[in-house]
Amino acid sequence: MKHLEGKVALVTGATRGIGRGIAIGLGEAGATVYITGRSLNNSSSDAVSGSLGDTQLAIEEVGGVCIPVQVDHSDDEQVRLLFDRIQDEQDGQLDLLVNNAYSGVQALRDAYGQPFWDCEPSLWDASNNVGLRSHYVASIFAARMMTKRNSGLICTISSWGSMSYIFNTAYGVGKAACDRLAADMAVELKPYNVASVSIWPGIVGTELFARFASEMNQTNATDPKNSLISDRYNWETPLLTGRVIAALACEPNVMSRTGRVQIVAELAKKYGIVDENGDQPASLRSLRFVLPAALPVLRQYSWLIPDIKMPWSLLLLNALGSPKI
Repeated sequence: MKHLEGKVALVTGATRGIGRGIAIGLGEAGATVYITGRSLNNSSSDAVSGSLGDTQLAIEEVGGVCIPVQVDHSDDEQVRLLFDRIQDEQDGQLDLLVNNAYSGVQALRDAYGQPFWDCEPSLWDASNNVGLRSHYVASIFAARMMTKRNSGLICTISSWGSMSYIFNTAYGVGKAACDRLAADMAVELKPYNVASVSIWPGIVGTELFARFASEMNQTNATDPKNSLISDRYNWETPLLTGRVIAALACEPNVMSRTGRVQIVAELAKKYGIVDENGDQPASLRSLRFVLPAALPVLRQYSWLIPDIKMPWSLLLLNALGSPKI
């Protein structure tokens, strides 16, 4: 169903990974989707490389309309020109911004397992320049368009790592700031009927993350703390986030969600959305995920475990206890 037909969306960082999946999901729903990335065409021999051209073809295959724009989100002037183009081509209409551009995946992989003091200070910039900072910059230009029309939705892709240690210090601080960015923008945007939310996918099997998992399986196969990744347990595909955002964007009372974290798996359950493979992954706070995560022997029987969400109050005492208050 093309429930986003006539809507204009922008997905930053859509050459591959979760951004590509989001863009496909929005195109599938009928939106006109602008996508950005640094590579217009795939000229690399890297097995996990991607390009705007590849994503455009994938969107068109599901019947969507895609407009690729080559943008380096570390360059504010390129970002400004991108929004000027959307302003001109769409007569000032921009219904949805998905802040997704992120350049830190390789740096996270290279620094995995090292304490922050053994890493170069540049790890911070790799994690939070094209990421947190670029989300803020894109949101400025999007808000200038949306507030004039008193309508719009800004989705900032964040992570469970904003409240629980994952990967490293720079990553966690950046994701916590993404949540705060979404929440504080929501306060200022609310009078203009523009919603701002933080999106938490689960464990997403992107191209780079899948390769990371394979490497972990070879080198750390017996390490229990890595088994969730190496076993690929309860993984989501990038398309699930795209389908969920597409449903969120046409929710009549989306303003009731503004300023809050939205968990992809929980919205998928609410909306009755399935993943690319037909599955419906459990939320990372569901007993269906938590128990098998702690007891790997239960993973092949996870469907027998009730899909009951653990209360936030309990999680904040333990698993998501950062920062301490």
